[in-house]
Amino acid sequence: MTSGQHPDGVRITGHTIRDIRFPTSDELHGSDAMNNDPDYSCAYITLLTDRPELTGHGLVFTIGRGNEICCAALESIADAVIGRTLSSITDDFAAFSRELTGDAQMRWLGPEKGVVHMAAGALINAVWDLYARLARKPLWLLLSELSPEELVRCVDFNYLTDALTPDEALKLLESMTPGRKERIEQLRNNGFPGYTTSAGWLGYSDERIRTLCREAVTQGWTHLKMKVGVSLEDDCRRAAIIREEIGPDRFLMMDANQAWDVDEAIDNMRVLADFDPHWIEEPTSPDDVLGHAAIARAIKPIRVASGEHCQNRIIFKQLMSIGAIDVCQIDSCRVAGVNENLAILLLARKFDIPVCPHAGGVGLCEQVQHLAMFDYIALSGTTDGRLIEYVDHLHEHFTDPVRIRQGHYLAPSRPGYSIEMKPESLATYEFPDGPVWKQRLARTA
Repeated sequence: MTSGQHPDGVRITGHTIRDIRFPTSDELHGSDAMNNDPDYSCAYITLLTDRPELTGHGLVFTIGRGNEICCAALESIADAVIGRTLSSITDDFAAFSRELTGDAQMRWLGPEKGVVHMAAGALINAVWDLYARLARKPLWLLLSELSPEELVRCVDFNYLTDALTPDEALKLLESMTPGRKERIEQLRNNGFPGYTTSAGWLGYSDERIRTLCREAVTQGWTHLKMKVGVSLEDDCRRAAIIREEIGPDRFLMMDANQAWDVDEAIDNMRVLADFDPHWIEEPTSPDDVLGHAAIARAIKPIRVASGEHCQNRIIFKQLMSIGAIDVCQIDSCRVAGVNENLAILLLARKFDIPVCPHAGGVGLCEQVQHLAMFDYIALSGTTDGRLIEYVDHLHEHFTDPVRIRQGHYLAPSRPGYSIEMKPESLATYEFPDGPVWKQRLARTA
Protein backbone atom coordinates (compact mmCIF):
# COMPACT_ATOMS: atom_id res chain seq x y z
CA MET A 1 0.00 0.00 0.00
CA THR A 2 1.00 3.60 -0.47
CA SER A 3 1.41 5.70 2.67
CA GLY A 4 -1.88 7.43 1.98
CA GLN A 5 -3.65 4.08 2.04
CA HIS A 6 -1.96 2.55 5.07
CA PRO A 7 -4.26 1.79 8.02
CA ASP A 8 -1.80 3.52 10.38
CA GLY A 9 -3.30 6.79 9.19
CA VAL A 10 -6.91 6.04 10.15
CA ARG A 11 -8.62 6.03 13.54
CA ILE A 12 -12.16 4.77 14.20
CA THR A 13 -14.05 7.48 16.04
CA GLY A 14 -17.67 6.34 16.29
CA HIS A 15 -20.51 4.26 14.92
CA THR A 16 -24.20 4.31 14.04
CA ILE A 17 -26.52 1.29 14.28
CA ARG A 18 -29.92 1.13 12.58
CA ASP A 19 -32.80 -1.37 12.54
CA ILE A 20 -33.67 -1.84 8.85
CA ARG A 21 -36.61 -3.99 7.73
CA PHE A 22 -38.26 -4.72 4.38
CA PRO A 23 -41.86 -6.03 4.18
CA THR A 24 -41.00 -8.97 1.91
CA SER A 25 -43.70 -11.12 3.53
CA ASP A 26 -46.29 -9.22 1.47
CA GLU A 27 -45.26 -11.16 -1.65
CA LEU A 28 -44.04 -14.29 0.18
CA HIS A 29 -40.49 -13.68 -1.03
CA GLY A 30 -38.17 -15.92 0.97
CA SER A 31 -40.91 -18.33 2.09
CA ASP A 32 -39.79 -21.85 2.93
CA ALA A 33 -40.68 -24.80 5.13
CA MET A 34 -39.61 -23.11 8.36
CA ASN A 35 -40.00 -19.41 7.51
CA ASN A 36 -43.39 -18.81 5.94
CA ASP A 37 -43.61 -15.00 6.23
CA PRO A 38 -40.14 -13.43 6.41
CA ASP A 39 -39.61 -9.70 6.45
CA TYR A 40 -36.00 -9.47 5.30
CA SER A 41 -34.16 -7.26 7.78
CA CYS A 42 -30.76 -6.30 9.09
CA ALA A 43 -29.04 -4.66 12.03
CA TYR A 44 -26.85 -2.23 10.10
CA ILE A 45 -23.66 -0.67 11.47
CA THR A 46 -21.57 2.15 10.04
CA LEU A 47 -18.08 2.83 11.42
CA LEU A 48 -16.97 6.46 11.38
CA THR A 49 -13.35 7.59 11.19
CA ASP A 50 -11.25 10.70 11.57
CA ARG A 51 -11.51 11.01 7.79
CA PRO A 52 -15.16 12.03 7.22
CA GLU A 53 -15.21 10.57 3.71
CA LEU A 54 -14.02 7.13 4.92
CA THR A 55 -16.54 4.77 6.55
CA GLY A 56 -16.99 1.03 7.00
CA HIS A 57 -20.27 -0.89 6.82
CA GLY A 58 -21.53 -4.22 8.17
CA LEU A 59 -24.79 -5.94 8.92
CA VAL A 60 -26.52 -8.86 10.62
CA PHE A 61 -29.24 -10.42 8.48
CA THR A 62 -32.54 -11.45 10.14
CA ILE A 63 -36.09 -12.02 8.94
CA GLY A 64 -38.03 -9.49 11.01
CA ARG A 65 -38.98 -9.74 14.67
CA GLY A 66 -35.89 -9.89 16.85
CA ASN A 67 -33.87 -7.59 14.64
CA GLU A 68 -33.85 -5.14 17.53
CA ILE A 69 -32.04 -7.79 19.61
CA CYS A 70 -29.25 -7.88 17.04
CA CYS A 71 -29.05 -4.10 17.17
CA ALA A 72 -28.70 -4.28 20.94
CA ALA A 73 -25.95 -6.89 20.66
CA LEU A 74 -24.08 -4.66 18.23
CA GLU A 75 -24.40 -1.74 20.64
CA SER A 76 -22.95 -3.93 23.36
CA ILE A 77 -19.75 -4.76 21.47
CA ALA A 78 -19.16 -1.88 19.05
CA ASP A 79 -17.19 0.18 21.55
CA ALA A 80 -14.38 -2.37 21.13
CA VAL A 81 -13.26 -0.51 18.02
CA ILE A 82 -13.84 3.09 19.08
CA GLY A 83 -10.64 5.09 19.45
CA ARG A 84 -8.50 2.38 17.83
CA THR A 85 -6.37 2.85 14.76
CA LEU A 86 -7.28 0.56 11.91
CA SER A 87 -3.74 -0.82 11.86
CA SER A 88 -4.03 -1.92 15.51
CA ILE A 89 -6.73 -4.30 14.27
CA THR A 90 -5.44 -5.35 10.86
CA ASP A 91 -1.88 -6.04 12.05
CA ASP A 92 -3.21 -8.93 14.16
CA PHE A 93 -6.71 -9.61 12.89
CA ALA A 94 -6.96 -13.00 14.59
CA ALA A 95 -6.30 -11.40 17.97
CA PHE A 96 -9.01 -8.83 17.33
CA SER A 97 -11.47 -11.58 16.38
CA ARG A 98 -10.64 -13.48 19.58
CA GLU A 99 -11.05 -10.28 21.58
CA LEU A 100 -14.63 -9.89 20.33
CA THR A 101 -15.69 -13.53 20.49
CA GLY A 102 -13.79 -14.26 23.71
CA ASP A 103 -14.96 -11.34 25.86
CA ALA A 104 -15.34 -13.03 29.24
CA GLN A 105 -18.82 -11.71 29.99
CA MET A 106 -20.33 -11.55 26.50
CA ARG A 107 -18.99 -15.03 25.74
CA TRP A 108 -21.41 -16.44 28.30
CA LEU A 109 -24.21 -15.61 25.85
CA GLY A 110 -22.61 -17.88 23.23
CA PRO A 111 -19.96 -19.06 23.34
CA GLU A 112 -19.24 -18.25 19.69
CA LYS A 113 -22.82 -18.73 18.56
CA GLY A 114 -26.14 -16.96 18.42
CA VAL A 115 -26.92 -13.27 18.30
CA VAL A 116 -23.72 -12.10 19.97
CA HIS A 117 -21.57 -14.06 17.52
CA MET A 118 -23.53 -12.70 14.56
CA ALA A 119 -23.06 -9.18 15.91
CA ALA A 120 -19.33 -9.82 16.12
CA GLY A 121 -19.45 -10.86 12.48
CA ALA A 122 -21.15 -7.62 11.48
CA LEU A 123 -18.55 -5.55 13.32
CA ILE A 124 -15.65 -7.54 11.87
CA ASN A 125 -17.12 -7.24 8.38
CA ALA A 126 -17.45 -3.48 8.83
CA VAL A 127 -13.75 -3.29 9.69
CA TRP A 128 -12.87 -5.29 6.55
CA ASP A 129 -15.10 -3.01 4.46
CA LEU A 130 -13.24 -0.03 5.90
CA TYR A 131 -9.86 -1.70 5.26
CA ALA A 132 -10.73 -2.49 1.62
CA ARG A 133 -12.04 1.01 0.99
CA LEU A 134 -8.81 2.46 2.34
CA ALA A 135 -6.83 0.10 0.10
CA ARG A 136 -9.03 1.19 -2.84
CA LYS A 137 -9.74 -2.44 -3.72
CA PRO A 138 -12.78 -4.69 -3.70
CA LEU A 139 -12.48 -7.09 -0.77
CA TRP A 140 -12.00 -10.18 -2.96
CA LEU A 141 -8.93 -8.58 -4.52
CA LEU A 142 -7.56 -7.28 -1.21
CA LEU A 143 -7.75 -10.79 0.24
CA SER A 144 -6.35 -12.40 -2.90
CA GLU A 145 -3.29 -10.14 -2.83
CA LEU A 146 -2.46 -10.77 0.82
CA SER A 147 0.48 -13.11 1.33
CA PRO A 148 -0.12 -16.61 2.71
CA GLU A 149 1.49 -15.48 5.97
CA GLU A 150 -0.82 -12.47 6.24
CA LEU A 151 -3.87 -14.62 5.58
CA VAL A 152 -2.89 -17.17 8.23
CA ARG A 153 -2.53 -14.30 10.74
CA CYS A 154 -6.20 -13.48 10.12
CA VAL A 155 -7.43 -16.88 11.32
CA ASP A 156 -8.27 -17.98 14.86
CA PHE A 157 -7.13 -21.62 14.99
CA ASN A 158 -8.56 -22.26 18.47
CA TYR A 159 -10.40 -25.62 18.47
CA LEU A 160 -9.24 -26.40 14.91
CA THR A 161 -5.70 -27.74 15.25
CA ASP A 162 -6.82 -31.37 15.46
CA ALA A 163 -8.08 -30.91 11.89
CA LEU A 164 -6.03 -27.99 10.54
CA THR A 165 -2.88 -26.37 11.92
CA PRO A 166 -1.47 -22.96 10.97
CA ASP A 167 1.43 -24.70 9.22
CA GLU A 168 -0.98 -26.80 7.13
CA ALA A 169 -3.01 -23.72 6.25
CA LEU A 170 0.15 -21.90 5.20
CA LYS A 171 1.16 -24.77 2.91
CA LEU A 172 -2.30 -24.91 1.34
CA LEU A 173 -2.15 -21.19 0.56
CA GLU A 174 1.44 -21.36 -0.68
CA SER A 175 0.59 -24.24 -3.00
CA MET A 176 -1.99 -22.03 -4.75
CA THR A 177 0.17 -18.92 -5.06
CA PRO A 178 1.28 -19.83 -8.60
CA GLY A 179 -1.44 -18.83 -11.05
CA ARG A 180 -3.16 -16.30 -8.79
CA LYS A 181 -2.72 -13.45 -11.28
CA GLU A 182 -4.09 -15.56 -14.12
CA ARG A 183 -7.11 -16.57 -12.07
CA ILE A 184 -7.78 -12.93 -11.18
CA GLU A 185 -7.91 -12.10 -14.88
CA GLN A 186 -10.10 -15.12 -15.64
CA LEU A 187 -12.49 -14.02 -12.93
CA ARG A 188 -12.64 -10.49 -14.29
CA ASN A 189 -13.30 -11.80 -17.78
CA ASN A 190 -15.71 -14.66 -17.08
CA GLY A 191 -17.33 -14.04 -13.70
CA PHE A 192 -18.22 -16.76 -11.18
CA PRO A 193 -21.04 -19.29 -11.73
CA GLY A 194 -24.21 -18.93 -9.71
CA TYR A 195 -27.59 -20.53 -9.17
CA THR A 196 -30.98 -18.94 -8.61
CA THR A 197 -33.51 -19.57 -5.87
CA SER A 198 -35.86 -16.83 -7.05
CA ALA A 199 -38.18 -19.26 -8.86
CA GLY A 200 -38.66 -21.80 -6.09
CA TRP A 201 -40.09 -20.14 -2.97
CA LEU A 202 -42.58 -22.31 -1.15
CA GLY A 203 -45.35 -19.72 -1.08
CA TYR A 204 -45.41 -19.18 -4.84
CA SER A 205 -48.27 -20.57 -6.94
CA ASP A 206 -47.61 -23.28 -9.53
CA GLU A 207 -48.30 -20.78 -12.30
CA ARG A 208 -45.81 -18.30 -10.88
CA ILE A 209 -43.16 -21.01 -10.50
CA ARG A 210 -43.64 -22.06 -14.13
CA THR A 211 -43.32 -18.47 -15.36
CA LEU A 212 -40.25 -17.78 -13.24
CA CYS A 213 -38.56 -20.98 -14.40
CA ARG A 214 -39.04 -19.97 -18.02
CA GLU A 215 -37.59 -16.55 -17.27
CA ALA A 216 -34.61 -18.12 -15.49
CA VAL A 217 -33.84 -20.35 -18.47
CA THR A 218 -34.03 -17.36 -20.79
CA GLN A 219 -31.65 -15.43 -18.52
CA GLY A 220 -29.04 -18.17 -18.79
CA TRP A 221 -29.39 -19.94 -15.45
CA THR A 222 -28.31 -23.58 -15.56
CA HIS A 223 -28.82 -24.29 -11.84
CA LEU A 224 -32.13 -23.63 -10.02
CA LYS A 225 -33.18 -24.35 -6.44
CA MET A 226 -36.61 -25.07 -5.00
CA LYS A 227 -37.88 -25.17 -1.43
CA VAL A 228 -39.31 -28.42 -0.03
CA GLY A 229 -40.31 -29.77 3.35
CA VAL A 230 -43.96 -29.06 4.18
CA SER A 231 -45.81 -31.62 2.05
CA LEU A 232 -44.12 -34.39 0.10
CA GLU A 233 -47.04 -34.49 -2.31
CA ASP A 234 -46.72 -30.77 -2.99
CA ASP A 235 -42.95 -31.09 -3.29
CA CYS A 236 -43.31 -33.76 -5.96
CA ARG A 237 -45.86 -31.71 -7.90
CA ARG A 238 -43.72 -28.58 -7.85
CA ALA A 239 -40.55 -30.52 -8.67
CA ALA A 240 -42.30 -32.03 -11.68
CA ILE A 241 -43.24 -28.55 -12.91
CA ILE A 242 -39.71 -27.23 -12.50
CA ARG A 243 -38.10 -30.27 -14.11
CA GLU A 244 -40.52 -30.00 -17.03
CA GLU A 245 -39.63 -26.34 -17.52
CA ILE A 246 -35.85 -26.58 -17.15
CA GLY A 247 -35.39 -29.90 -18.91
CA PRO A 248 -33.16 -32.86 -18.03
CA ASP A 249 -29.81 -31.18 -18.63
CA ARG A 250 -30.07 -28.32 -16.13
CA PHE A 251 -29.49 -28.81 -12.42
CA LEU A 252 -32.24 -28.80 -9.79
CA MET A 253 -31.31 -28.36 -6.15
CA MET A 254 -33.67 -28.79 -3.18
CA ASP A 255 -33.69 -27.07 0.21
CA ALA A 256 -35.64 -28.43 3.20
CA ASN A 257 -34.59 -25.63 5.59
CA GLN A 258 -34.23 -28.04 8.54
CA ALA A 259 -37.83 -29.32 8.30
CA TRP A 260 -37.23 -33.08 8.61
CA ASP A 261 -36.04 -35.60 11.15
CA VAL A 262 -33.21 -37.84 9.97
CA ASP A 263 -35.26 -40.88 8.91
CA GLU A 264 -37.90 -38.62 7.38
CA ALA A 265 -35.24 -36.89 5.30
CA ILE A 266 -33.93 -40.21 4.02
CA ASP A 267 -37.41 -41.48 3.13
CA ASN A 268 -38.46 -38.24 1.44
CA MET A 269 -35.30 -37.95 -0.61
CA ARG A 270 -35.73 -41.48 -1.89
CA VAL A 271 -39.04 -40.29 -3.35
CA LEU A 272 -37.72 -36.96 -4.60
CA ALA A 273 -34.79 -38.76 -6.24
CA ASP A 274 -37.13 -39.28 -9.22
CA PHE A 275 -36.53 -35.61 -10.11
CA ASP A 276 -32.75 -35.97 -10.17
CA PRO A 277 -31.85 -33.43 -7.46
CA HIS A 278 -28.26 -32.22 -7.48
CA TRP A 279 -28.32 -31.77 -3.70
CA ILE A 280 -30.59 -31.55 -0.68
CA GLU A 281 -29.83 -28.58 1.54
CA GLU A 282 -30.31 -28.50 5.31
CA PRO A 283 -32.26 -31.77 5.42
CA THR A 284 -32.34 -31.68 9.23
CA SER A 285 -31.18 -29.60 12.22
CA PRO A 286 -28.02 -27.64 11.36
CA ASP A 287 -26.53 -28.74 14.69
CA ASP A 288 -27.08 -32.46 14.06
CA VAL A 289 -23.69 -33.51 12.73
CA LEU A 290 -24.39 -37.23 13.11
CA GLY A 291 -27.79 -36.83 11.48
CA HIS A 292 -26.26 -35.15 8.45
CA ALA A 293 -23.74 -37.97 8.20
CA ALA A 294 -26.46 -40.63 8.31
CA ILE A 295 -28.47 -38.85 5.61
CA ALA A 296 -25.39 -38.38 3.42
CA ARG A 297 -24.60 -42.11 3.58
CA ALA A 298 -28.17 -43.17 2.86
CA ILE A 299 -29.02 -40.97 -0.12
CA LYS A 300 -25.84 -41.06 -2.20
CA PRO A 301 -25.29 -40.08 -4.99
CA ILE A 302 -27.55 -37.15 -4.05
CA ARG A 303 -25.34 -34.65 -2.26
CA VAL A 304 -25.97 -33.12 1.15
CA ALA A 305 -25.36 -29.37 1.44
CA SER A 306 -25.38 -27.34 4.64
CA GLY A 307 -23.81 -24.43 6.45
CA GLU A 308 -25.96 -21.30 6.31
CA HIS A 309 -27.06 -21.87 9.93
CA CYS A 310 -23.83 -23.44 11.19
CA GLN A 311 -22.93 -21.35 14.18
CA ASN A 312 -19.12 -21.48 13.99
CA ARG A 313 -16.02 -23.06 12.47
CA ILE A 314 -16.12 -25.90 15.01
CA ILE A 315 -19.41 -27.27 13.65
CA PHE A 316 -18.02 -27.01 10.11
CA LYS A 317 -14.93 -28.92 11.24
CA GLN A 318 -17.09 -31.77 12.49
CA LEU A 319 -19.36 -31.87 9.43
CA MET A 320 -16.38 -32.03 7.10
CA SER A 321 -14.16 -34.40 9.05
CA ILE A 322 -16.78 -37.19 9.23
CA GLY A 323 -18.12 -36.74 5.69
CA ALA A 324 -21.48 -35.34 6.77
CA ILE A 325 -21.66 -32.76 3.97
CA ASP A 326 -20.72 -32.87 0.29
CA VAL A 327 -21.18 -29.12 -0.22
CA CYS A 328 -20.07 -26.37 2.20
CA GLN A 329 -22.43 -23.40 2.35
CA ILE A 330 -20.76 -20.50 4.11
CA ASP A 331 -22.75 -17.43 5.08
CA SER A 332 -21.22 -13.96 5.17
CA CYS A 333 -22.64 -12.92 8.55
CA ARG A 334 -23.82 -16.00 10.46
CA VAL A 335 -20.33 -16.67 11.84
CA ALA A 336 -17.77 -14.12 13.04
CA GLY A 337 -17.31 -12.37 9.72
CA VAL A 338 -14.55 -12.60 7.15
CA ASN A 339 -11.99 -14.02 9.58
CA GLU A 340 -13.99 -17.06 10.62
CA ASN A 341 -15.08 -17.62 7.04
CA LEU A 342 -11.40 -17.76 6.08
CA ALA A 343 -10.99 -20.58 8.59
CA ILE A 344 -13.97 -22.43 7.10
CA LEU A 345 -12.66 -21.98 3.55
CA LEU A 346 -9.32 -23.42 4.63
CA LEU A 347 -11.07 -26.40 6.21
CA ALA A 348 -13.05 -26.98 3.03
CA ARG A 349 -9.81 -26.95 1.02
CA LYS A 350 -8.22 -29.41 3.46
CA PHE A 351 -11.15 -31.84 3.14
CA ASP A 352 -11.63 -31.19 -0.61
CA ILE A 353 -15.24 -30.04 -0.24
CA PRO A 354 -16.59 -27.49 -2.73
CA VAL A 355 -17.84 -24.19 -1.32
CA CYS A 356 -21.22 -22.95 -2.59
CA PRO A 357 -22.14 -19.96 -0.42
CA HIS A 358 -25.59 -19.18 0.91
CA ALA A 359 -26.90 -15.82 -0.23
CA GLY A 360 -30.08 -13.79 -0.74
CA GLY A 361 -31.58 -11.95 2.20
CA VAL A 362 -30.37 -8.37 2.70
CA GLY A 363 -26.94 -7.87 1.17
CA LEU A 364 -25.83 -11.49 1.45
CA CYS A 365 -25.27 -11.81 -2.31
CA GLU A 366 -23.30 -8.59 -2.30
CA GLN A 367 -21.01 -9.79 0.48
CA VAL A 368 -20.49 -13.47 -0.09
CA GLN A 369 -19.46 -13.12 -3.73
CA HIS A 370 -16.17 -11.69 -2.44
CA LEU A 371 -15.48 -14.79 -0.32
CA ALA A 372 -16.28 -17.24 -3.13
CA MET A 373 -14.05 -15.33 -5.53
CA PHE A 374 -11.20 -15.30 -3.03
CA ASP A 375 -11.67 -19.05 -2.53
CA TYR A 376 -11.31 -19.61 -6.27
CA ILE A 377 -8.21 -17.43 -6.60
CA ALA A 378 -6.29 -18.37 -3.45
CA LEU A 379 -7.50 -21.82 -2.40
CA SER A 380 -9.47 -23.98 -4.84
CA GLY A 381 -8.16 -22.79 -8.19
CA THR A 382 -11.34 -23.97 -9.90
CA THR A 383 -15.01 -23.08 -10.27
CA ASP A 384 -15.98 -26.69 -11.02
CA GLY A 385 -18.77 -27.73 -8.66
CA ARG A 386 -18.79 -24.27 -7.10
CA LEU A 387 -21.72 -21.87 -7.25
CA ILE A 388 -22.94 -18.74 -5.47
CA GLU A 389 -26.63 -18.59 -4.61
CA TYR A 390 -28.55 -15.70 -6.15
CA VAL A 391 -31.89 -14.25 -5.13
CA ASP A 392 -33.31 -11.31 -7.06
CA HIS A 393 -34.43 -9.22 -4.07
CA LEU A 394 -33.42 -5.86 -2.57
CA HIS A 395 -30.21 -5.27 -4.55
CA GLU A 396 -31.47 -1.84 -5.56
CA HIS A 397 -30.89 -0.64 -1.99
CA PHE A 398 -27.10 -1.03 -2.20
CA THR A 399 -24.57 1.40 -3.62
CA ASP A 400 -22.61 -1.44 -5.25
CA PRO A 401 -25.20 -4.13 -6.10
CA VAL A 402 -24.33 -7.51 -7.58
CA ARG A 403 -24.09 -7.75 -11.34
CA ILE A 404 -25.27 -10.92 -13.08
CA ARG A 405 -24.64 -11.98 -16.67
CA GLN A 406 -25.85 -15.31 -18.08
CA GLY A 407 -26.01 -16.97 -14.67
CA HIS A 408 -22.62 -15.65 -13.54
CA TYR A 409 -21.64 -13.11 -10.89
CA LEU A 410 -19.40 -10.42 -12.35
CA ALA A 411 -16.46 -9.49 -10.15
CA PRO A 412 -17.04 -6.28 -8.15
CA SER A 413 -14.67 -3.47 -9.05
CA ARG A 414 -15.54 -0.80 -6.48
CA PRO A 415 -13.53 -0.65 -3.23
CA GLY A 416 -14.98 -2.36 -0.15
CA TYR A 417 -17.21 -5.30 0.72
CA SER A 418 -20.19 -4.13 -1.42
CA ILE A 419 -22.18 -3.78 1.79
CA GLU A 420 -23.06 -0.08 1.92
CA MET A 421 -26.77 0.71 1.69
CA LYS A 422 -28.13 3.87 0.08
CA PRO A 423 -28.99 6.66 2.57
CA GLU A 424 -32.51 6.95 1.16
CA SER A 425 -33.13 3.24 1.69
CA LEU A 426 -31.90 3.43 5.27
CA ALA A 427 -34.21 6.38 5.92
CA THR A 428 -37.23 4.81 4.24
CA TYR A 429 -37.06 1.35 5.79
CA GLU A 430 -35.75 2.08 9.28
CA PHE A 431 -37.95 0.44 11.91
CA PRO A 432 -40.23 1.70 13.39
CA ASP A 433 -39.91 5.37 12.37
CA GLY A 434 -39.18 5.17 8.64
CA PRO A 435 -42.15 6.17 6.45
CA VAL A 436 -42.80 2.61 5.21
CA TRP A 437 -43.19 1.28 8.75
CA LYS A 438 -44.93 4.37 10.13
CA GLN A 439 -47.66 3.96 7.52
CA ARG A 440 -47.98 0.21 8.11
CA LEU A 441 -48.09 0.54 11.88
CA ALA A 442 -50.67 3.33 11.59
CA ARG A 443 -52.89 1.10 9.42
CA THR A 444 -52.56 -1.74 11.92
CA ALA A 445 -53.49 0.55 14.80
